Amino acid sequence: MGGHKEMMGIVLVSLFLSLQASLLATSEKTMCFISRDRRFADCRGHYLDRVPTEDLPPSLEEVDLSHNALQQIRSSDFSHLHRLRVLQLQYNNISLIEDDAFRFNLLLVDLNIFNNSLTDIPAKALKPLLKLQSLEMSNNFYKSATLDEVFSTLTHLKVLSMGGPFIPSLKKGDFQAIRTIFLEKFAIKTASSLLDYEPGCLKFIQTKNMWFDVALDKRPDALPMMLGDLVNKTFAVLRFRNLFEFEYYSDKVDIFHGLADIKTHHLIFHRGKFNENLLRMALMNIQMSLIKGLGLMSIDFARSPTFVDDGNRSSVTDLALDILVLSDITNPDILRFDWRFTWFSKVRHLVITNVNFNFVPCDAWDELEMAEVLDVSNNRLQDHYLYNKKCQYSTSMTFLHTFNCSNNQLSSLTDIASLMGKFSQLKVLDLSYNQLSSTASACTWKSNVTRMILHHNNFVSSTLSCLPTTVQYLDLSYCNLDQVDMEYFSQATNLKELLLSGNKIKFIPSEWSNPNLVYLALDGNSFGLISMSSFKSMPSLSSLKAGNNPYHCTCDLHTFIQETRTKGKVNITDWPDNYKCYHPEAFLNTMVAKFFPGHIACDIKLVIIISVAATTVVVLAIMGLCYVFDIPWYTKATYQILRAKYRAHQEGAGLSQVYAYHAFISYSHWDADWVRDKLLPCLENNKPPYHLCIHERDFMPGKWIIDNIIENIENSRKVIFVLSRHFVNSEWCNYELYFAHQRAIGKTFSDVVLVVKEPIDPDSLPNKYCKLKKMLSTKTYLEWPQEAKQQAFFWAQLKSVLGKPGVTRDRLASTRSQLSEADASVVELPLEDRRPVERGEVPPEVFMEANDLSAINAESNNHRPVPAIVAIRIKKMVSQLEDAMENLIKVFHKYSSKEGDKCKLSKAELKNLLQGELSEFLAASKDPMVVENIMKDLDENRDGQVDFQEFVVLVAALTVACNEFFIQNSNE
Repeated sequence: MGGHKEMMGIVLVSLFLSLQASLLATSEKTMCFISRDRRFADCRGHYLDRVPTEDLPPSLEEVDLSHNALQQIRSSDFSHLHRLRVLQLQYNNISLIEDDAFRFNLLLVDLNIFNNSLTDIPAKALKPLLKLQSLEMSNNFYKSATLDEVFSTLTHLKVLSMGGPFIPSLKKGDFQAIRTIFLEKFAIKTASSLLDYEPGCLKFIQTKNMWFDVALDKRPDALPMMLGDLVNKTFAVLRFRNLFEFEYYSDKVDIFHGLADIKTHHLIFHRGKFNENLLRMALMNIQMSLIKGLGLMSIDFARSPTFVDDGNRSSVTDLALDILVLSDITNPDILRFDWRFTWFSKVRHLVITNVNFNFVPCDAWDELEMAEVLDVSNNRLQDHYLYNKKCQYSTSMTFLHTFNCSNNQLSSLTDIASLMGKFSQLKVLDLSYNQLSSTASACTWKSNVTRMILHHNNFVSSTLSCLPTTVQYLDLSYCNLDQVDMEYFSQATNLKELLLSGNKIKFIPSEWSNPNLVYLALDGNSFGLISMSSFKSMPSLSSLKAGNNPYHCTCDLHTFIQETRTKGKVNITDWPDNYKCYHPEAFLNTMVAKFFPGHIACDIKLVIIISVAATTVVVLAIMGLCYVFDIPWYTKATYQILRAKYRAHQEGAGLSQVYAYHAFISYSHWDADWVRDKLLPCLENNKPPYHLCIHERDFMPGKWIIDNIIENIENSRKVIFVLSRHFVNSEWCNYELYFAHQRAIGKTFSDVVLVVKEPIDPDSLPNKYCKLKKMLSTKTYLEWPQEAKQQAFFWAQLKSVLGKPGVTRDRLASTRSQLSEADASVVELPLEDRRPVERGEVPPEVFMEANDLSAINAESNNHRPVPAIVAIRIKKMVSQLEDAMENLIKVFHKYSSKEGDKCKLSKAELKNLLQGELSEFLAASKDPMVVENIMKDLDENRDGQVDFQEFVVLVAALTVACNEFFIQNSNE
């Protein structure tokens, strides 16, 4: 047993390890995202310690494996990627690149191995890459910056960055290999403190952009030698990073001497420590040079402790720059580094961003006389510190056309309007990301501002009245606007571009009018309805951006989209991805492009036409049906029935179920002779006679004829229709036929007897005789024979259909008197037996029907019901058969009277009867369903009960079985 457990444990461990390996393999496979066209693989940031070669398809042209933990590049890693053009390997821990690593990647044009652990420049690995254009390989652990002669073959090279934190010196022959290659950018990084620089090192470099990441804390004298190597060279950008990384320069020697002889358009100092003296040296040399752009970015500025303000003008008074950028400087004193702002006096484009200053002195405005563009974004300026009413602005910035004051703490549009009014040439104003809100006072704009950027403020609709009406471009995105101020926009008639994205606008006014508006952005608002009527007064509108709104997908929206897309007058720039249905719920998140309500549903005129046409067709169809099927006649007849029944109910009629006549005869007056001479004598002279009802004799005079018809049909057991051509043409006969049919609803048509006096073709009957057509087609009828010898058989058939005449209502009175005077034995009769009594020689006056008993109940003077067991006094019965019959009746009613209908046996009552009277028979049966089977066999009418007639069938069957048993035993 222990061996089995050990074996099971080994199996489980094996399964676990295989599952873990499978999951690991799966996770590795999912490390790289492969583009759909299988040309790009993104494997960044998954801590890969090897190249997932098996997951890289050979069709790849670009692979990004940066920010992983790769340690080496083998010759087999990329050997199958013959189409590879871009390979990103920066920010790994690569210490070795095999010499044949890129042997099969001859199309490679961009290789980045920046920030790895290489100790030597991988020259041999780079040898096959003759098409290489960009090589970023700096920030590695190189000990030397000397380039191998292999680099001389890289004639297509445009970008080269090299070096690292462990290069202590730059020697004269380090870059001689690239002396014939003209670069777009060359970047060199050395140790934190350069120890040695050999003049002539940079003379061989030909580049458009020169970037130095060289710290001169210990060798500041190296800077003049480096600048000397760059004399007479032309650069677009000359950039120094961390010129002094740890210490401020405190000597008085001008280390920027020679800067004036370098032909560069832009000079950038990025990071590093600058004090007033060093900055002054740089600026004094710059103002004598051809430099037109200066950037001081993220430098650590400090005042020089030895500087003394003698009250004279600053030494920097002629710094003519196209652009001066002061960015990300924590000490705002740099703005007034020599306690004056004179170095800004000839700057045309001044950018002071994220310098942490919060006010502008009056003398600063005085020095900004040449400024055309002023950018003071991302500072801490407030209204009263930006606009000082005590300052004189008359001669300030007379050429200013663009003012960017975004990302500050401004809140008053009134003060801004007053300040901007001082600058007559101002055209562009950026006040985004401030705290501007509603204003109580009016605004006066003296300048003709044409472009105003105000996004990400907190406006209300009324604030728009404080905006200049001269604008052609207005950005009010994300300003919490909840409606469109039509009063303002009706005045801003020059407006061509309007951005209202990201607000809370709930509806687009239909009366919005702007004759010159070309571009409108309404995306990200709260309106759900948009239609052509909203833009009908914008004839110049050509571009619309209205996505990301909670659209109600209706016909108006569908029509707007279709007309806009098909006519092509207005281009919906963000269609279709940003358009989704919000309402109704059934279409929630459905793309509007997939919403098709249908042409009929959206065309109001077409809907009206179809509705009118459909209504007309229905009315005409109903009228046609009324005409074809004579519906008005049926409606009238139904009304007559209801009216007659209502009157009968009011008069208390219809309480008795005993019929007054055995049959009602319906015939045409043209057939009256046949009825009187043939039909009546034969039936009424029968023994016993039939009581018949004909209108000529039995209708009550003075009573409405319809009431007579309905009442006498209801009081007749059968209805005989004498059919002939004259019957079809009789309106009254049609009524009688209809009423007889209505009486038979829910029953069979056994009460209707059809006597065809002369042949009739059912197809020739009018449409209103559809019921008669159906009866002639489905019901057996009697045909009157013309030959006299066949007529006797006809009468026998008719009497058979009518059945033997039973007791009618006229004979009930005599029956009651006989019952009261008779004195004999008691015989019990069931109430449910409704057929004529046929008891051999016993007269019908003695054995009455259940209907007779009901009639007695209804017509008794005291209105008390006669008991279910009726005692009829007759002559004493002494025969055994009569005793057996009496006992049979008593036994039935003994069990039927216990529950439900007193005259019928339920299933439970039948079971009790069999157990009480036929216990041995029931015990002898082995069938557990014997009672259910007997019940099913006896219940002919399927009402779930057994009446007396059905019960007698059981007794008869049992009696026959006993008789056969008796005969068989007697023979034995």
